Amino acid sequence: MCGIAGLIAAPGAPAPEPATLVALERALAHRGPDGSGHTAVGRVALVQTRLAIIDLAGGDQPLFAGSAALVGNGEIYNYREQRAAMPQTRFATESDNEVALHLWLRDGTRYASALRGMYALAIHERAGRTVTLSRDPFGIKPLYIAQTDAGLAFASEPQALLAAGIVKRALRPAARDELLQVQFTSGAETIFPGIRRVLPGETLLCGDGRVLEHHRLPALPEGGAEEIDADAALRRLDAALTESVDLHQRSDVPYGMFLSGGIDSSVLLVLMARLNTAPVLAFTAGFAAPGAADEREEAATLARAVGARHETLEVTEAMVWRHLPEIVACMDDPAADYAIIPTWFLARRARQEVKVVLSGEGGDEMFAGYGRYRSAARPWWRGGRVMRGRGTFDRLDVLRARPAAWRDGIAAAEAQAATGGRTRLAAAQATDIADWLPHDLLLKLDRCLMAHAVEGRTPFLDHGVAAAAFRLPDALKVRDGMGKWLLRQWLATNCTAARPFARKQGFTVPVGVWIGGVGERLGKLVAMQPGIAEIAEPARVVALFRHAAGRRQSFAAWHLLFYALWHRTHIQGLAPAGDVFETLATR
Repeated sequence: MCGIAGLIAAPGAPAPEPATLVALERALAHRGPDGSGHTAVGRVALVQTRLAIIDLAGGDQPLFAGSAALVGNGEIYNYREQRAAMPQTRFATESDNEVALHLWLRDGTRYASALRGMYALAIHERAGRTVTLSRDPFGIKPLYIAQTDAGLAFASEPQALLAAGIVKRALRPAARDELLQVQFTSGAETIFPGIRRVLPGETLLCGDGRVLEHHRLPALPEGGAEEIDADAALRRLDAALTESVDLHQRSDVPYGMFLSGGIDSSVLLVLMARLNTAPVLAFTAGFAAPGAADEREEAATLARAVGARHETLEVTEAMVWRHLPEIVACMDDPAADYAIIPTWFLARRARQEVKVVLSGEGGDEMFAGYGRYRSAARPWWRGGRVMRGRGTFDRLDVLRARPAAWRDGIAAAEAQAATGGRTRLAAAQATDIADWLPHDLLLKLDRCLMAHAVEGRTPFLDHGVAAAAFRLPDALKVRDGMGKWLLRQWLATNCTAARPFARKQGFTVPVGVWIGGVGERLGKLVAMQPGIAEIAEPARVVALFRHAAGRRQSFAAWHLLFYALWHRTHIQGLAPAGDVFETLATR
């Protein structure tokens, strides 16, 4: 896990300035505190900051082979298998990323089809003066590009492009409205004009300071539901999950996992306990607040059942108000998901003992766990509803103007997902896998963990698991009004202590309770922020925070609080200035 960046100057433009490279490196230092490296040849420069996970002594980057150089972020899990498949190739290191470099030398821009892992890679071919940029099919690792008059720049985080002065601080109102309404932004364009995401699975061939061609690897298998019975599906699923978790545990440094009381992390814990001789180290966060879903007791029961070492963390209101400005600051590509709060604190705690954690992101999307999927699968005359059909601020008289096109990106993803013979249920899953997953859940995991130099791994987001799970018949995904049926059945077979068919309380963070306790004071501070005053009536903001006990009101208040802090950092360019109250009061 690392940070990468680079510059590809346009013809006639000056070569990349050393000061710009230093600025990019400093902006990404938190992603790679174990070292840094760069290479500059002609009009192309590559930068990397390293978090050492595999080949601690010899894996420094850039990596060189033939006329090519590579910088990469992430892990190639099948690197041992790929090395074995290239017996004539001389490898200079034991690094997993070196495999990608040699595959590129062999296969060109189609090389990524052989990779299994999470990655954002940049490969400079010096003779042809091209740079190949690639991102993994699920979008687990981030990568952004910016086209300017001087050429093309790329980086692991938009804030690095801003900090280096490559792109000016500004925002797209349409993306801001989408963020406020659904808590994330969709598609290739980010909230920053001039910065776009390299989409999940994309490979871009760049040269002469611009993108020359691109192609894309799919995350999901094509086709409609397959014919398979429950017993055969369970056997296949067990093999796929076991292989994926085994691959995701490849590491030269200590690792652990994030454990909730839910199905996904319970499955991971059971598999890790099966595959490890030493006790698995599991971390769980909880809240001591009214209405909060505190899963520490359920997690502890499961940890005892498999002999895991279980560490718990209580996230308090005081901790949140003290650290919220820096938590939001790490979300440069904004996602107003309140789960950033426990994720950030868990990462800080985990970093005391490990550099790698396995997490259950992707389980709900891959196995149809969300209730919104079941609703979307029903026709309208049976009560079916489109996903995210209502925005957070609908029917709340807070914003100066009603957001108009905030759902366009989601609608585009829905149209793309409803192809290839997919059922309504599978199309709903594919919609989330295309946008919600990479632009909210995985973004949250990446930024909150990398803020503490911790690598997050997601075994459910693996092509073997996708092949075993995504095209299952609907009846093996949803049964008796309950999603993730086959995964629950697997858990029931392998660990009855997990109570997989018990009704689970949805995961919540008590932001409404916390905001309600300080609503009068906090609402006035939020209302005075330039980013908020531009879009909302101050008096209505104060009133919203004063009455933030209701579910819809608390979500809206949280979104405004997040946006106020985010705007202050990433548009105004101001660093956090203490706790949330001190930061919002400082101009």
